[in-house]
Amino acid sequence: MSTTNVRAATAASMVVFAVNGFAFASWAARIPAATRILHLSSGQMGAVLLVGAAGSVLALPLSGRVITRIGTANTVRLGAAFAALGGLVLSAALLLVSVPLTATGLFCFGVGIGLWDVAQNIEGAEVERRLHRTIMPRFHAGFSGGAFFGALVGAGLSALDVGLPVHLLGIVVVVVVSVLVSTRFYVPDHPHAEAAETEGKRPGVNAWREVRTLLVGLIVLGAALTEGSANDWIAKATVDGLHTSESAGAVMFAVFVAAMTTVRFVGGSFIDRFGRVPVLYASLGASLLGLVVFVFGPGIWIAGIGAVLWGAGAALGFPMGMSAAADDPARAAARVSVVSTIGYVAFLAGPPVIGFLGDQSTIRLALLAVGVVVLASLLTAPAARPLPAKAAPAQGVAAPRKTRS
Repeated sequence: MSTTNVRAATAASMVVFAVNGFAFASWAARIPAATRILHLSSGQMGAVLLVGAAGSVLALPLSGRVITRIGTANTVRLGAAFAALGGLVLSAALLLVSVPLTATGLFCFGVGIGLWDVAQNIEGAEVERRLHRTIMPRFHAGFSGGAFFGALVGAGLSALDVGLPVHLLGIVVVVVVSVLVSTRFYVPDHPHAEAAETEGKRPGVNAWREVRTLLVGLIVLGAALTEGSANDWIAKATVDGLHTSESAGAVMFAVFVAAMTTVRFVGGSFIDRFGRVPVLYASLGASLLGLVVFVFGPGIWIAGIGAVLWGAGAALGFPMGMSAAADDPARAAARVSVVSTIGYVAFLAGPPVIGFLGDQSTIRLALLAVGVVVLASLLTAPAARPLPAKAAPAQGVAAPRKTRS
């Protein structure tokens, strides 16, 4: 594959990651409007939103098999199609004020995001191999940037009083057009064809039984919980724990996101220079230190320093886990599917658990529970060490890049 084509595949992956983040955050920013339209309480809307999470939970474990059959580009297209269908159904449901139809749309949306997420990470890992340098964190920075822009668009359309059904139709158009154009430049799917043949010859192979894959999943679990807990609770913890205004809480969240996105853009060079395991130790350690400083900081400025360390430390764990799971191209689909499923547990179970603990004390102190999982991830960090390069890579696939451990 020529250098020009690899660059095109890199740009395509960046767009796909960014649009994924944009679609999710743009909808999430309008959830209060959906709650009002459907005349639901916060608890009732939370139950409806769980249907979308259930769709992702169902899709993530199945995504590996889908990718080995139809390839990453087609799986991203399939995921985008499900997400677009979900958007159309949601739009109709809100016009009809139908809760069951809303749940159906969210389920389709969740399935689509799940398939899309695993496939885009496998493509990102393949681009890394062809570039011979780490670039996965930058793709995740693209996701974060897309999510930030999507939230701004959602807030802006809400301020302009643009109806949510019209907003959702706009998301559908953006998703369909951008994905159909971008995936034309994806890397050919040779590794996944090989994986299908390998699994056919070795039917007993199951990524869920691989110790290294499960340990990498634990790393991603800690990283995802570190990121997700801040997304959900850092603003409220700032308001309640430091007795500040809601705008100050929003700024604290923005500080966290800015630190995380910045480190994701520049973090690849550090991984290539020092290796995955040392950078994981540094990242998880920084997030743990930042969490403690944020929780026990006596004032807004000290807590802000904690938020910067927390965000910087949360930046690289998830993308490094995806790269580690995809080290072997022939097994990438199955392993990334497993690791993504484990990581998603943090996004699904983390917020309510922290909320429950917060009811027993305070949200700010409850965030210390995240530190326990981060410590477990620190202990399993050596599992992310790159696998040895194979002597004879599959035809059309570049040998895995040489990196320090």
